[in-house]
Amino acid sequence: MVAARPVTDEERERVRELHAAGKGRNEIAAELKRSGRTISKIAASFDPPLSFARAAEVRVATEVRQADLADRRAELAQRLQDVAERELEKVNKPHTYFDWGGKDHDFDTYDAPEPTPADKRALMGVVATAIDRSMKLAPPKDEDNSGEVGSLLTNLFDRLRERHGDH
Repeated sequence: MVAARPVTDEERERVRELHAAGKGRNEIAAELKRSGRTISKIAASFDPPLSFARAAEVRVATEVRQADLADRRAELAQRLQDVAERELEKVNKPHTYFDWGGKDHDFDTYDAPEPTPADKRALMGVVATAIDRSMKLAPPKDEDNSGEVGSLLTNLFDRLRERHGDH
């Protein structure tokens, strides 16, 4: 077992300076290459003792960070909803296809009046995924409205089926 090295006056003063600068116990311990327990003992030896209790500050900072993350999730949910709406608009619009190939490796494009059925399915997959992720990031606030959201999506997909003649 290794004996603990004695605490120097310089270390005691450095603990006081770092504490005054707002450093936490573990930050001070890392900087002075001492254990957290040693730093706590040094802090307790002052009159009045130095305190590292910042629970209230940490709680406020955590609440602020959580609120910021909630705002960011709401913004991301809105962007996903925008993606869903933008991709949904492409389902019945003219679509440009390209082809690269042939023996001369020619590049060619052609316009179709609307996407192929396979491309429509792919677009609807993007729409469904974007809506699903949007609703997971920002679920409806009122549980009683969940049926309304479901019926909204049902109506949306029913209108799409009517446009394509798929009943």
